Amino acid sequence: MEMVLPVANATAAALARVSAVFNAPLARAVVFGIHIDGHLVVEGLLIAAILFQLSRKSYKPPKKPLTEREVDELCDDWQPEPLCPPIKEGARIDMPTLESAAGPHTTVDGKEVVNFASANYLGLIGNEKIIDSCVGSVEKYGVGSCGPRGFYGTIGSYLLWLFSIIYILWPQKKNLAILWFADVHLDCESKIANFLGTQDSILYSYGISTIFSVIPAFCKKGDIIVADEGVHWAVQNGLQLSRSTVVYFKHNDMASLASILEKLTHGNKHTEKIRRYIVVEAIYQNSGQIAPLDEIVRLKEKYRFRVILEESHSFGVLGKSGRGLAEHYGVPVEKIDIITAGMGNALATDGGFCTGSVRVVDHQRLSSSGYVFSASLPPYLASAAMSAVNHLEENPSVLANLRSNIALLHKELSDIPGLEIASNILSPIVFLKLKTPTGSAVADLELLEIIAEKVLMEDSVFIAATKRSSLDKCRLPVGIRLFVSAGHTESDIFKVSASLKRVAASVV
Repeated sequence: MEMVLPVANATAAALARVSAVFNAPLARAVVFGIHIDGHLVVEGLLIAAILFQLSRKSYKPPKKPLTEREVDELCDDWQPEPLCPPIKEGARIDMPTLESAAGPHTTVDGKEVVNFASANYLGLIGNEKIIDSCVGSVEKYGVGSCGPRGFYGTIGSYLLWLFSIIYILWPQKKNLAILWFADVHLDCESKIANFLGTQDSILYSYGISTIFSVIPAFCKKGDIIVADEGVHWAVQNGLQLSRSTVVYFKHNDMASLASILEKLTHGNKHTEKIRRYIVVEAIYQNSGQIAPLDEIVRLKEKYRFRVILEESHSFGVLGKSGRGLAEHYGVPVEKIDIITAGMGNALATDGGFCTGSVRVVDHQRLSSSGYVFSASLPPYLASAAMSAVNHLEENPSVLANLRSNIALLHKELSDIPGLEIASNILSPIVFLKLKTPTGSAVADLELLEIIAEKVLMEDSVFIAATKRSSLDKCRLPVGIRLFVSAGHTESDIFKVSASLKRVAASVV
């Protein structure tokens, strides 16, 4: 009893202390005039917790596993979601098949045709010197490098110093001619930089991947990009991958660009602290218009933006010697921060390049996905690019031939019924659009495809309407693109003009 009594007294004292805490004035509340003690609150919470637990759905494992027959029946009844939506009626594309090189004249589905559907601006497809350079490179290095530039895809560059010494000391220098192909990647980069007057350049293995690798390499989340609404899909993809804030201005409208730049910068101290870019094409693939670079550079300097210029359709075409938009407008090339271009249009090869300052180029060697993670440009394509640039430097008359053909085609198509020329007089892309659109891009495209098909089937002239992917967000009018080449003859120009006039008059 002596041991029990102290325990009972201690318990009673503890209960009294707890009761005093709950009955204290601070633990009481008045709700709708009713005094509620603290212990009622605790009890209410406990009741709510119990009800919540009771209302939860309990998991009961199956009493016995499914039999093989039941599993098979469930599998037979299961209907998986399709990997892609069904192809709508009219969405299937039956593309003509080229059966020879895509020169000014080619073979399509077994028929000889005049080709205005391939961008072969300087007419270098099939050029013997370019073919010979490719053959020599293939015989020495094979078809591909099988590795990215940063690992083992730069063919022979680390041996350049040794080759130079041997070349000086070895009396039979002609036997070493093939060794100079060993550094085709760096030689090609140097050749392009020297041709354009920039500090350095960098090669990419695929033309279209150049611009959508370069943009995300420099533009990040939080940056501001002001872009033309008419840029083609590769530029759009680069803008999306950058995760930057993108603002579009009206197509080739400098008043719209100036207005947007003013709104973004006027009185906005936050904008001054972030990176800002203007992204344009030199010659727009979706319209054939030429960007007014002089005005763009003036606005760039006024509002302190950087310029990314895409020159896939102007490199080797515009300017006195084919050096692009900067030469065409007389703008110093160093005022353009970043220049990119594909080499498949004027140089009759593949791949692309970015050129600019040494810092701009070196940054991409570690930060541009298309350069770091892709196998390098096959050596024979780099060799072909160098040969094409050499040809352009040695034969400047090819530019005069190209411009003469463009001017003649503009003249012949000036009165085409139902269609009108929307492109610039100096653009090798002659863009035809409907004078009176139907109001539906799909219906407009159907009309234009009928014209292109009739021209091919009836007159053996190969042209193409501007089919756009569902991923392409460009809202410019659809049309027919004619790619003019220096290799076209006057009779080719007259033939396509006469055919388009006759067919357009019957269709539109």
